[in-house]
Amino acid sequence: MVDIGSNTKRRVKDYELTRYACYLIVQNGDPRKEVIALGQTYFAIQTYRQEIADRFNHLDENNKRLVIRGDIKQWNQLLAEAAHDAGVITNEEFAIFQNAGYMGLYGGLTVEGIHNKKGLAIRDKILDYMGSEELIANLFRISQTESKLKRENTQGTSAANQTHFIVGREVRAAIERVGGTMPEDLPTPDKSISQVEREQLAALKEKAKKKPLMLDE
Repeated sequence: MVDIGSNTKRRVKDYELTRYACYLIVQNGDPRKEVIALGQTYFAIQTYRQEIADRFNHLDENNKRLVIRGDIKQWNQLLAEAAHDAGVITNEEFAIFQNAGYMGLYGGLTVEGIHNKKGLAIRDKILDYMGSEELIANLFRISQTESKLKRENTQGTSAANQTHFIVGREVRAAIERVGGTMPEDLPTPDKSISQVEREQLAALKEKAKKKPLMLDE
């Protein structure tokens, strides 16, 4: 029974719908209604995510690196904001904060130690010389640290550094539990991600010379 006003009630049928039935109703509903608009947006996002995942599985190693590196850039920005809210303000403080995360994930190796391990120059960015597996481990470190800082409302540089170190250490422990290769022992790609980007851009320019791209391609 439902109340329809004026102390009047009416008996109505109650239906239990399957997931697919809900999908059809939402997709064919009136988007001017908020619940329908939200539902259509949800399904559009989920479909897009699946398309990206499907394409990702078919990418070669360098293109996987490009995709993950792009995600890391976005998450690093979010991490920087969360760290700032926790009290990590100056460049020096942020360098120490970043170092703590690397030390946790890389078994005590500092940024300088990772550079030496990989044979990188001082100006080289560590993240640009990682394979997809190593990048994914760092993406997890970054995203989970950002989430933990915000969830626990961490305050103070020492607490923020400790949080970053602990998350990095837990990611390392998870890799060890499943029998994975420690990040510092993973192979270092011959080409940096910046070099891969330049080569792909050059290839696109060469293609454009041979066949100009149509607007709807």
